[in-house]
Amino acid sequence: MTGFRYSGHGGRGRRGSAWQFYGPLMAMAAAGGRWGGDWNADWSDEWDGAPRAGGRRRRRQRMFGSGELRLALLVLIAEQPRHGYELIKAIEDLTGGTYAPSPGAVYPTLQLLADEGRIEEAEAEGAKKPFKATDEGNAELEDRKDEVVELMERLANEGKKAEKARSPDLMRALGNLASVLTNKARGGGLDKAAMEKIVDIIDEVAKRIERL
Repeated sequence: MTGFRYSGHGGRGRRGSAWQFYGPLMAMAAAGGRWGGDWNADWSDEWDGAPRAGGRRRRRQRMFGSGELRLALLVLIAEQPRHGYELIKAIEDLTGGTYAPSPGAVYPTLQLLADEGRIEEAEAEGAKKPFKATDEGNAELEDRKDEVVELMERLANEGKKAEKARSPDLMRALGNLASVLTNKARGGGLDKAAMEKIVDIIDEVAKRIERL
């Protein structure tokens, strides 16, 4: 059997709102203007780093539903033999760098696929053996072709959205804003009145952008 191939890849509320805008800017500045990092690299059911009003933090959105990481790994292995790290990088590349599954999720899922007889070690030089899809694995993908297409297109669309968000001019402008705010804060030039003015400016800009 031939391997499966996928062919298409005011008050507290206001202050909280300003922090949600300012926090990611700082994260992007630290990351060199690239969306991602600790703010959205692991879209799992975990707490993220952005506090909301009242001190609460929001949950990250899930990238994969139940069983979808297993299916995505099987698709990628069927395309070509890969080991765990290569699979993590493949998903990260597919989503434009916005998401990389953790080794703690990937390796147990690979073991599950191996136990199910969907994948097995491939012949390769070196100690690290990649996995390849078995006939049973390829048959499952063929039976679930519609699910595979929908899942992989969704992941690819995440990559397209991430690419659009990486406008050089937008990143430059955000970087400039983050740098100015950082320098002001470090220089001790932000008293309470100045901070409130900055918050009002950021809130107003956010509203104007939302209306575009």
